[in-house]
Formats: sequence, structure tokens, C-alpha cells
Amino acid sequence: MEILKSRLLIRPRDVAASTAFYRDTLGLAVEREFPGGTVFFLGHGSLEVSGAGETGSSPDLVLWLQVRDLAGTLADLKAKGLEPVQDAQRMPWGLDEAWIADPDGTRIVLVEVPEGHPIRTDTR
Repeated sequence: MEILKSRLLIRPRDVAASTAFYRDTLGLAVEREFPGGTVFFLGHGSLEVSGAGETGSSPDLVLWLQVRDLAGTLADLKAKGLEPVQDAQRMPWGLDEAWIADPDGTRIVLVEVPEGHPIRTDTR
């Protein structure tokens, strides 16, 4: 199988609130919009917020977002009124992580790969 592009689809209970969260609070760039939905850039993939969900987030789903500056990202989010579920800390596997949640409770881990970590790459 050859994968050409990937996209995660989220069906929130409140599309407007979730769209505003990903666009305005997280500041994700819009890839495209269509009636009833918005697709956001997520590095090498995309996040589509569309449709209407009924059950909310699954505790088994986690959105993993790598950022360049975790402390700066958290400061920006706190300035917008978003309090992290878990503040930044170095994990036993060597990554710096902080946890937030979207309006439906979807768990989002913000990750900074510190200097010297084996998976660190600069894709600029």
C-alpha cells in the first residue's frame, strides 16, 4: 500500500466551537474549508473537523502535535485562556510533553523533542 496523504477526522458535538478551538486557540493553518467542515494543516498530515458527533471524544484517541518551543506554545495558549491538563515535563522516554484537551475532551499531547534526542530532526 502506498499512502499519498493522511487525515484525521474529528466529528465534534459542536462543530463551531471545535473549529474555533483549532483555528483560533491553537492557531492551526486552514488547508481548506467546505460546507460543514474545515481541514487544518498538521505538519505532514491534516485534521478535518466536520459533521456532528454524538458521543464526544474517545479516551483511546490522542492527537500528538510536535512543536518547536513547548514553553512558548504553552505561554501563548495560557494567554488565550487555555489551561493545560498537564503542564510540561520531561518524560522517561526523553520527550518534553504537555497535555491539553479540545472542547469535546479530545486529548492532545504537545511534544518538544529536546536537543540530543534520537528522533530529533529539523524538517525546515
